[in-house]
Amino acid sequence: VQLQASGGGQVQAGGPLRLSCVASGLTVSRYTVAWIRQAPGKEREFVAAVKSGGSSTYYADSVKGRFIVSRDNTKNTVYLQMNSLKPDDTGVYYCAADRGRITSTVRMISDYNYWGQGTQVTVSS
Repeated sequence: VQLQASGGGQVQAGGPLRLSCVASGLTVSRYTVAWIRQAPGKEREFVAAVKSGGSSTYYADSVKGRFIVSRDNTKNTVYLQMNSLKPDDTGVYYCAADRGRITSTVRMISDYNYWGQGTQVTVSS
């Protein structure tokens, strides 16, 4: 199983960026796929997730209304569209996948089974 995260970069505050997580060895529609970030000197935190099967999505309060997580089953890829970026959004963004998640466990990031390598997002003011 491999999760390949890409799309990071440097952007001015207020700008957009789209991250991609391409999966191989698993079918993303059958997994809950989450985006998790780690800012310098801070713990990893949940950002967003799309649940297996249907299209239920979940967001951290800090990104709600600015970020959109989506899934393209034909490309076996999950995206994170990030709009109105803030300097506080700076960090390494990881995608992670797991099966059997229910609503109450989607945000429990430590238990995700598969992780990508991370992509750096830097937002300058």
